[in-house]
Amino acid sequence: MIKRSVQFTIGLLLLAVITSRAGDKPAHLIPNLHTGQKVLYMIEYHSDKKVKTESRVVAPMAPNAAQLDAHGLLQIEVLGLQPSGRKMAIQARARFLTPDSGVGVKKDSDKKPNSDVQRDDPNAKILEFTISAEGSVEKVLGLDSLFPEQQQAWQEWVARFALAWTLPKDGLRIGEKWKSEQSETANSPIATLYWVRESSYVRNEPCHASELSPEGAISSAGGPPDTCAVLLTTATLKQKSSPKDSTPEDFKLHELKTMGTAKGTNEVITYISLATGLVVRATEEASQQMDVVVAKADGSNRVHYNVNATSRSEVRLVTDSLRAHP
Repeated sequence: MIKRSVQFTIGLLLLAVITSRAGDKPAHLIPNLHTGQKVLYMIEYHSDKKVKTESRVVAPMAPNAAQLDAHGLLQIEVLGLQPSGRKMAIQARARFLTPDSGVGVKKDSDKKPNSDVQRDDPNAKILEFTISAEGSVEKVLGLDSLFPEQQQAWQEWVARFALAWTLPKDGLRIGEKWKSEQSETANSPIATLYWVRESSYVRNEPCHASELSPEGAISSAGGPPDTCAVLLTTATLKQKSSPKDSTPEDFKLHELKTMGTAKGTNEVITYISLATGLVVRATEEASQQMDVVVAKADGSNRVHYNVNATSRSEVRLVTDSLRAHP
């Protein structure tokens, strides 16, 4: 068995200890791109956060319950490539093809066509970014100009698309497994949270891109199927701080103390074309829970929060047939 230590810099996709076994020729899953190339992706995201608050005092900073539904047809244009060994840095431009975050995609059972899906938005905001050869998303320009739903949709897309840059440069074999740990960087009243991730190259299987018709219906693209590498990642959120005193440093600076626990799990399944290296489809299911008391350092003015959040997302490669029907 071969062990490697690999460090990456993108989001929660840090891969640490690589364990491989003998098998077929390794697959290299970096996208085969060229300057000027355009690809389309459909992104769907839904999240639901429920918050229960118990307090005898006013809690103006209490987290809010919320639901978010985001879906959009995102066009990516490759502006430049800079090779670096087997990998490359990519500079790209992104824009949504319709005025709002939703593209009005209808299900196959819907009767009425949606002509809006064919129109570009002349006022669409442009987002530019770079994915470095090491896998970090950098030089992001224009994100703040997007609607919140569009921001979330783009973030879901780039997390799935940039996965390839975080994989071992020597490629992967079927059955190969790897583990990692990474600190949770989002602000939280629970200190020292971290993710433990286990990933594997499960198998190869036939796959199809999606096709978006001029009428707005989504279906599998016709023609012979592609072959995709299927990658599975499961992650568990763990806590190093004591439930009796889980106070982060920034809370201490405001003379606050926290006590509580946080946990979570998520599962990502990614289908990557062996021919093009493009993500053909990716899904994520996530669930997180937090039970925490926030109080003044002397124990007064206690507020008890119980937060439960779930989310699911899907990213699908879309064929260019839509652009062929002006």
